[in-house]
Amino acid sequence: MFNNKPDKTPEIMNNKNPETTNASINLIGTGTTIEGDLKSNGDVRIDGNVYGSVQTKAKAVIGATGVIDGDINSQNADISGTVKGKIICSDLLFLKATARVSGDIVTGKLVVEVGASFTGSCNMGPVIKEMKHGSDKPAAPALQEKSA
Repeated sequence: MFNNKPDKTPEIMNNKNPETTNASINLIGTGTTIEGDLKSNGDVRIDGNVYGSVQTKAKAVIGATGVIDGDINSQNADISGTVKGKIICSDLLFLKATARVSGDIVTGKLVVEVGASFTGSCNMGPVIKEMKHGSDKPAAPALQEKSA
């Protein structure tokens, strides 16, 4: 207002629509507790406690002191802390040596360090359509050996 110098604010600060960028990093520090769902377009790092789901379009990092009591839905995730809930990770899920996971995992790729603990089921890779049981088509005949 009082000076005619050009605005030197970074482009990310001038962005009027926060949903178009995922350059932000959100931190839930040690000693912080959130009760409720957490949604973000950017990276999320949790070193505190979250009692609810965590959803991000980018990367979720759960530090060694982090505790999640709810589902995680992200593109990538690095887990060093405790998670009680379903983890859906569209690309890469990395369970560090101190990770404690109790719940189902659905991910594109999974890396598990020695020492990590996981209790639940895991589905990896592209989604495969389930075959219908009891379909109307007869089963293929079993192969029989010819007697000569």
